[in-house]
Amino acid sequence: MADELELTTAQEIDNATQATGEYGEDQIQVLEGLEAVRKRPGMYIGSTDARGLHHLVYEIVDNSVDEALAGYCKRIDVKLHKDGSVSVTDDGRGFPVGIHPKMGRPAVEVCLTVLHAGGKFGGGGYKVSGGLHGVGASVVNALSSHFMVTVHQDGKIHQQEYERGKICYDLKVIGETDRTGTIIRFWPDVISEDNPEGIFEAGVTFEHDVLKKRLREMAFLNKGIRIVFTDERGEEPVEHDFCYEGGLKEFVLYLNRNKQLLFPEPIYAEGIRSGVLVEVALQYNDSYAENIYPFVNNIATPDGGTHLTGFVTALTAAINDYGRKYRVLRDNEPNLKSEDVKESLTAVISVKMEDPQFESQTKSKLGSGQVRGIVAEVVREALATYLEENPSVARAIVERCVNAQRAREAARKAREATRRKTVLETASLPGKLADCSERDPAKCEIFLVEGDSAGGSAKEGRDRHFQAILPLRGKILNVEKTRLDKALANAEIRAMLTAFGCGFGDEFDETKLRYHRIVCMTDADVDGAHIRILMLTFFYRYMRPLVEKGYVYAAMPPLYKVTRGKFEKYVYSDEELQALLDEIGRDPKPEIQRYKGLGEMNKDQLWDTTMNPATRTMMRITPEDAAEADAIFTLLMGDQVEPRRRFIEENADLVTDLDI
Repeated sequence: MADELELTTAQEIDNATQATGEYGEDQIQVLEGLEAVRKRPGMYIGSTDARGLHHLVYEIVDNSVDEALAGYCKRIDVKLHKDGSVSVTDDGRGFPVGIHPKMGRPAVEVCLTVLHAGGKFGGGGYKVSGGLHGVGASVVNALSSHFMVTVHQDGKIHQQEYERGKICYDLKVIGETDRTGTIIRFWPDVISEDNPEGIFEAGVTFEHDVLKKRLREMAFLNKGIRIVFTDERGEEPVEHDFCYEGGLKEFVLYLNRNKQLLFPEPIYAEGIRSGVLVEVALQYNDSYAENIYPFVNNIATPDGGTHLTGFVTALTAAINDYGRKYRVLRDNEPNLKSEDVKESLTAVISVKMEDPQFESQTKSKLGSGQVRGIVAEVVREALATYLEENPSVARAIVERCVNAQRAREAARKAREATRRKTVLETASLPGKLADCSERDPAKCEIFLVEGDSAGGSAKEGRDRHFQAILPLRGKILNVEKTRLDKALANAEIRAMLTAFGCGFGDEFDETKLRYHRIVCMTDADVDGAHIRILMLTFFYRYMRPLVEKGYVYAAMPPLYKVTRGKFEKYVYSDEELQALLDEIGRDPKPEIQRYKGLGEMNKDQLWDTTMNPATRTMMRITPEDAAEADAIFTLLMGDQVEPRRRFIEENADLVTDLDI
């Protein structure tokens, strides 16, 4: 029965993801022109910094992936060239080169010079398609100083070039070929001395690791597609070959690579209903955090949506059904809730569909109502079958969820001590908190200070109007290794929660947050870094919106004070110190004061260097990649010693100043 279901599903998937097979000029639909792109690039790619630059690559790769989803492409090559350009090559059908019936120009030219022209916009060229904003290659063309497209099709090689979106010459045949596909190579329009009218910020370049992570993710999400990434900019080319026949199952194993697993192979569900393809892989591990990554047409949807709701509903129901049927859940115990079944879970949800509806322009949350029931049906059927066929794993899952339920109840009782009824009710605030007088959270900041000595200096040196100080004694609990109920027993964690006033976990309420800048102010040494990562681990695991929305900062106290005569300057790294000494000279020898901790500074020094908004430097903590953030917290703070040992060995040469 299982084999029959798998075959049927595979056939349905093939029918759903393939296009009509016809991909010609009349399927390219024109919606609007390209004029505004260079004037307002942020509207189309989000920004003109490094993030926007990388977005150009994603748009071109998405086109090739769409060809793969339609069943016509098996390999995609992405190359970073020494001259600053990027090329993306695929073995798909190639851009249509015939004359567009309405525009009277070659269809490939229309696709690359008219915004919202392509096979994704109602022409029947693709059943499902990605593209973060759906603007595609035309925007990349407009934002490139030079752009070249080469199409292998019908035995001929066609080529056309553009400069800042303007056509250099008509599409021409430059040779013969026995293959099909498209090669796009573009040079981003970066500001420089020779190019002051460019689009992207001066000095931005493509980052190897950023592209590697995204391309690997695309390969996981589209099983069987080979994506080869080559960076030719160094002395020797660096190549990564990504191809995962196991798709989401291999993705989950990769995400869990540094964790102990409850069972070795991820549970996998796949099905199609009403033209919506659903794939889910999930696995429980030894952590206490949930890590669920939902995607729609290869687009990450970090704010979830109907597909995530459907998944959680089905997971909760299936585990409760099994627990009741086989009496793992006792009669006197309540049903498990969604937070119980999500604890320790790593899962990837991928939905592919025609015309998904999102709740915002950023496409971070799916709003298509019918998807909820479709995902729930596919997942619940597959889970019910799996649990029946794997009783030992099923019992282990239910027992783990029951333990989570009991811990949740203990946490509920503990959180009562930390809950603050109103923003203005200060009686319940921790006694060691020196609060500020301002009541507008957007203007308030709280410094989490390591130790009473530094806390004293900070309290004396602060601006009492908008700066609050909360001294923390010693190292807070490592929440990576414990459940929430144990974390809430920690006095320092309770103090932070009470001071913030916004709750945590599922009860987190951003509107009640009392400070919009939460600053981790620790010593500039190894111990200080450890205390900071303990704080960040807690925020990321139990108050993740604080990090994701940019409320968390790390103070950057100086390492040295350099004085010679009336000259005085603070420096923040050994490299900066050496550069300053080279600049001012070493004869006569300047006085160099090394700060071992914040407590060594008086109130004026601490204010000038670390707390004064006019002179300080702070680092905002934001997770660019949620999966990688989870991996690094697991690596640094989890129970697995061997991966951490390897990490230390591989990165030991980066430590230039270690206090023993």
